[in-house]
Amino acid sequence: MGKSIPFNGTALPPLPGRGGATLDRLASFRLTYVAIFGFILLYVFTVKAVEQALGTAFQARIAEAVRIDPATRDPVEQIHERVDGVVRNSFWTRVGGVRVLPIVVAADGMTPLYLGGRPIPAPIDSDALDASARLLPTSAEVVVSIPHNSLTANAILVVYAALLIQTLFLYERRRSRLEEARLADARAAREETAARAARIETELEALSRQVDDRVEAEVATEIESVRRERTRLQEELASLARREDALRAQSGRLQETIESERQTLEAMLDEALGDLARKDEELRGLADKLQRSTPGRSATTTPRARDVDLLGTRLRALYKNLEFDEHAIRGLIGLADEAMKLRAEESIKRLDVDVETAAVRRKVGGLPSHLTIFELGFGGKGRVYYTSGSQRRFRVLAIGAKNSQKTDLEYLSRLPRE
Repeated sequence: MGKSIPFNGTALPPLPGRGGATLDRLASFRLTYVAIFGFILLYVFTVKAVEQALGTAFQARIAEAVRIDPATRDPVEQIHERVDGVVRNSFWTRVGGVRVLPIVVAADGMTPLYLGGRPIPAPIDSDALDASARLLPTSAEVVVSIPHNSLTANAILVVYAALLIQTLFLYERRRSRLEEARLADARAAREETAARAARIETELEALSRQVDDRVEAEVATEIESVRRERTRLQEELASLARREDALRAQSGRLQETIESERQTLEAMLDEALGDLARKDEELRGLADKLQRSTPGRSATTTPRARDVDLLGTRLRALYKNLEFDEHAIRGLIGLADEAMKLRAEESIKRLDVDVETAAVRRKVGGLPSHLTIFELGFGGKGRVYYTSGSQRRFRVLAIGAKNSQKTDLEYLSRLPRE
């Protein structure tokens, strides 16, 4: 059992609330962004509000200034003088940098009398009383704007900037105090954890010594048991190895015996096949002599079943793309001479290898409508009747000459519907 590593106080557990500190830090950034955005909005809307308030105040003062007595002197000069006094003597225009644009219009609503600090000459009229009656009462409109480089706008900006800085300062100081309190809690938790780890380490060392003693005794007993088991298994393995060697030697002798017997049987089989081939040759020679001795019966002689089976096996082995009916095999055996048989096999080979070069005469007529059969000529009078195969490309149905044509057509007409 491995020795335990004592805790020396250098590795500290993670501070509690790390996730909360990260969230607070993110929240502080967000609060800063929100405060700056709010500062900009407050500044803009405050400037707009001051503009509206000053516009209302100047509107009332200029409306009061255009109320004049036309009997004392020229009304236009009075309006110019009084409106200039209201605009130019105002604290907001002289010091605050506020722009005031008063517009005074005569009673007809079309004749301007005062426009943005520029006096407009009074209309020439021979009768002053008629002119005063036509010009009065006047109406006034005031447009107030606060430029962003003016003292008023800068004062608003400075006030809100001071509030922003003070707010951020107070928030950051509060957050720093919270961080210090969290750090103090983390230090206290770390010290408590270190003390607890020291106690646990002491207990673990004592328990480790006890377990080591107990485990050493148990391990020694177990090791002795494993050694005895290993010795027993080694003896069994040696016994199995000896038995395997004996079985291998016996198997080698059996294989030699089997090989010798197989060679003997193969020799006997070759000898028997040779005898069988010689006997088949003799039988075929006797059959040929019999056919030559009785030429009138050659067309009607029935082939033997063994000859049909042998020829069918050979044809199916040689021509992989063709199927052969038993009637076709019997017709091939029953051909008149060997030359016709060779020409028939030549046509069958063409049909198997390349049907395009085979001499297809025509489709066989006079058969039931469900049959589609073609005939392939050979040797002048020979016929090979075939159709599409079910498992291979073509199916050879019948092979014959002119003397067997009637029998072959009757056989073909009796074929069932596929």
